[in-house]
Formats: sequence, C-alpha cells, structure tokens
Amino acid sequence: MQSIHHPLFAAVYERLSRAGGEWEKALRREIVGMAQGRVLEVGAGTGLNFAYYDPQRVERVDAVEPDPAMLRYAQRRQQEAPVPVLLHQARVEKLPFADETFDSAVATLVFCSVEEPALGFAEIRRVLKPGGLLLLVEHVRAASPVTARLQDLLTPLMRRCAGNCHWNRPTLTTLAKAGLRVASRRDEGGGLMPLIVVQAIRE
Repeated sequence: MQSIHHPLFAAVYERLSRAGGEWEKALRREIVGMAQGRVLEVGAGTGLNFAYYDPQRVERVDAVEPDPAMLRYAQRRQQEAPVPVLLHQARVEKLPFADETFDSAVATLVFCSVEEPALGFAEIRRVLKPGGLLLLVEHVRAASPVTARLQDLLTPLMRRCAGNCHWNRPTLTTLAKAGLRVASRRDEGGGLMPLIVVQAIRE
C-alpha cells in the first residue's frame, strides 16, 4: 500500500470543518452518541468526533488514522475530549488490535477514501465483539444511473484533490459482504453526495 500523507488536504479539511454546518454537527453527534463501552474510531481525521462521545456510556476510544498530517490536528482535539482517547497511526485494513476487542466502532465519512474497503470492513468485524455495533455515516453511489455515471466521471478528479475520495462506491454492499448485518439504515442528502446512516451488527 502507498503511504498516506496529504498535508494540503488536511489543512483545507480542518479549515472547512471549523466552518461546518449545524446539519453535519448534528449527524456526528447522533451517530457518535450511540457508541458505548470500548470504542474503535476508524479514520479519526482531525478529531471532529471526539467532542461527542458520552462519558456515561464510553469507557475509552482507540482512534486510528493513517495520515500524520490529520493526526496533528486530532492531537489538539484529543486533549479536550470528554472521554479518554488514544491515537494510533494505522490503516483500517490492518488494525493493531486483538480479535473481539471492541464493543462499538465508529466511521464517519471514511470509507470513501479507504484503499481496500472490503478488507477494512473485514478488519472491523474481526476486532468487534460478537454483538458489537458498527456506527457508520458515509456518502455512497447514487441510486440514479445518470447521477451515478456523473459520479464515475468525477471520481478520478476527487481522488487527486480530496485525499483519495471516491464518490461512487457501493459501500453498503461491501459492508454486508464482510459479514456485518445491517440493523438500521437511513438515507440523507441526495444529488451527487447521497449519505447513508447505518447501524450494523457483528454476529
């Protein structure tokens, strides 16, 4: 696998996140607020989720992020988190944890940029305890064939400009093939960036 280091994108992402809308913050608050026990956060990025963990529900968070430029921003938010957060420079495709370690896993707007998403979901399943919950927010391939074709055309540009972001991935299908059962799914947004909000169980 190629090394991941996107300092320019990290800086732009950090600046945009500070001006982020209430809708995105509410979505993060909702999905992160459902985590409990020992939590794995995948693709922590700049640490935007850290503020939303509930100290009444969460023991600690192990947050993985492969990009050192992103981790530098995450370290600042780590200090202000309401729960203990441990940062690890690691890819989701090769998680540095034992089998059946975590009660919950959180991934928000991450799997669009993962190099091998099928392997990433398989690793999440491996480290979740039986009955453990994956909480996922992701933008996915559009249902409309015309819009999906436009996503296909734009994806090569987005990969170069936005940290390997793929607009056109059938993420829900990939997740299910990894052996995670979808317990609930909600569709948000639309157009070129339809979102799914998913709870999936490791059986």
